[in-house]
Amino acid sequence: MQGLELARRYFETYGLPLLENEFAAQKDQIAAGLVGRGSECFGYDDEQSKDHDFEAGFCFWLTDEAEQAFGFPLMRAYNRLPKSFLGVKMQAHSYYGNSRVGVFRISDFYRELIGLPHAPETAEEWLYTPEYALSNATNGAVFYDGAGVFSSIRQTLLDFYPEDVRRKKIAACLCLTAQSGQYNFNRCLAHGEPGAALLARNEFVSAALHLLFLLDKRYMPFYKWQFRAARELPGAGDLPDRLAALLSAPANEKTAEEIERIAAALLDRLAAAKIVQKKSGETYLEPYAFAVLDTIENRALRTMHILDAGIE
Repeated sequence: MQGLELARRYFETYGLPLLENEFAAQKDQIAAGLVGRGSECFGYDDEQSKDHDFEAGFCFWLTDEAEQAFGFPLMRAYNRLPKSFLGVKMQAHSYYGNSRVGVFRISDFYRELIGLPHAPETAEEWLYTPEYALSNATNGAVFYDGAGVFSSIRQTLLDFYPEDVRRKKIAACLCLTAQSGQYNFNRCLAHGEPGAALLARNEFVSAALHLLFLLDKRYMPFYKWQFRAARELPGAGDLPDRLAALLSAPANEKTAEEIERIAAALLDRLAAAKIVQKKSGETYLEPYAFAVLDTIENRALRTMHILDAGIE
């Protein structure tokens, strides 16, 4: 059984009865679920994942006011829950819970994940909040939410970037794919620098992957899970596998040709999404990057340097 399902069953067996009995009067002020860091929150955990941080815990989330009113009694009650469930022993952690499960203020929980106690509110906050952090904040599942405060913030994040911010990031990724893959890879080869060419190839793969996530309006996770998550994107097709294969390809002309084919496929996706209009015979992605930049309505974003887009 994977960790997220284990957490759900543990909550349904012990957490929900706790709310319905001992905290019935406060139930509507509490949210519960499992969200955050860790492969189990993405549904990517396997047998290998059980060698650390594997237990049947979950999170209780409270507003600042609710936490002040009854957070400590709820925390004590949580820590009294059974330490073994379905053959899985709870891992030892402090009285106040560990960093993944326990009782949290909603504001502290989001601040820890994305650096803000709430969803980003300005274009700049959206632009510079790390994307892996937004991915961590929108994975997992909410099992119960009486007040809806936690889920309201979560839904704002799930709705993805404001369109101007998304286009700013798309423009940056297009510029990076063009510079690293279509331009510098070949130039490094011509300079007799195959190592530098491979670094350029890696930059191309990273930017192309990021572009796939932006096109399907999903936050790109930490690098460990990027390819697995990319294969789940509805519009990605075989591009994640082709990009993965590119990482083990040698620095030669055949690799340069595959880079061009992938760039053409990305351009087709952009055109199908009506983000750019393809020009006959123009497959170099940099001009399209500036064309996307020109469609941004927010003047401050539009006039920033094209690569100033919070791209990790």
